[in-house]
Amino acid sequence: MWKVFDINELKAKVAGSEPSFFEFLRASQMSCAVYRLPAGSRDMQAPHLEDELYMVLEGKARVRVDDQEQDVGPGTVLFIQATTQHSFFDITEDLTLLAMFGPTAG
Repeated sequence: MWKVFDINELKAKVAGSEPSFFEFLRASQMSCAVYRLPAGSRDMQAPHLEDELYMVLEGKARVRVDDQEQDVGPGTVLFIQATTQHSFFDITEDLTLLAMFGPTAG
């Protein structure tokens, strides 16, 4: 089985002035979502039970993973291991991310 998604249609699902998350795929070994954080907003994530891969589609911000910080922008790909503290901050341009989650740890 396979599915095809249009990234512009997915980004439209999270458009607006508030942080938004839209899961568009859930399978036994992974899930995928589009996550949008408008400029100046606050990322309220808590650590997840799954490994994560983020790809920045548009926008600029910084990410904090445990006690390390990194600038992110279009084309940045981030791997974050399950249960790791992380959040996006200093969001200077509306940030849109493709988020992929692995199977639940354990």
